[in-house]
Amino acid sequence: MEIKKITVIGAGIMGSGITQVCAQAGFDVAMKDIKDEFIERGLKGINKNVGRQVQKGKISQEVMDEILGKIQATTDLKEAVKDTSIVIEAATENMEIKKAIFKELEEVCDEEVIFASNTTALSIGEMGSVTKRPDKVIGMHFFNPAPVMRLIEVIRAIDTSDDTFDTVYKLSEKLGKRPIGLKESAGFIVTRIFAVMINEALYTLMEGVASPEEIDQAMKLGVNLPMGPLETLDMMGLDVGVSTLETLQREFGDPKYRPCPLLRQYARAGRLGIKTGKGIYDYSKKGR
Repeated sequence: MEIKKITVIGAGIMGSGITQVCAQAGFDVAMKDIKDEFIERGLKGINKNVGRQVQKGKISQEVMDEILGKIQATTDLKEAVKDTSIVIEAATENMEIKKAIFKELEEVCDEEVIFASNTTALSIGEMGSVTKRPDKVIGMHFFNPAPVMRLIEVIRAIDTSDDTFDTVYKLSEKLGKRPIGLKESAGFIVTRIFAVMINEALYTLMEGVASPEEIDQAMKLGVNLPMGPLETLDMMGLDVGVSTLETLQREFGDPKYRPCPLLRQYARAGRLGIKTGKGIYDYSKKGR
């Protein structure tokens, strides 16, 4: 199957990042969200990111204009999926929300359209079960920031067809990414492993072993991570951290995935990370 147009559901950090990646790879992209303000915020972020490449001399203004010209932003779902080949859902990490989106997509998309989810840890098979095309439902897990991170986990559920898998794997390569194919398992590969590291970093912080800066610096210097686990948590969102760990704990029944109490406290207080201006770190302070 030849991919000509891509539809992205969600204009948040991940949705807008995925939209940028697709447009930069030469695809026509429709970015859909439920409110104009979300769309405007997503477009502003894309303009800023691509504009930074112009400032650094990596691309010309002409190329930037071509990239932005490939993006259609809309709140109208039917308009967004018109003539599309694949829909990449990048909504909130909540199964009921994702299934509601897939049900809605089922009503407005042509039967050959592939449905992909950018979920961090949720079941692709469960999402596919609410559609009439479980063979065309697949996981396509990008990493934040999507324009920078090279990996895409391509997750096949029990009913995902070989044709769907092959199409999405090849698309991932065309996007300039390094795809890794895997069978569905809670948390897939990266999230399953890294969630434990983030949770342990939070316990280390809660126990007063070291400051957030010292914990992150130790992991960067000692394990050669480009970003510390607490910085990463702030980028992904503490609410996402809670829901991901809860999913893993529910699926595996292992106490190592139980969210650290400090994580719950921060999330309940609305300290969700970069998106709210304060998480483990305070981003309102100069220098952050």
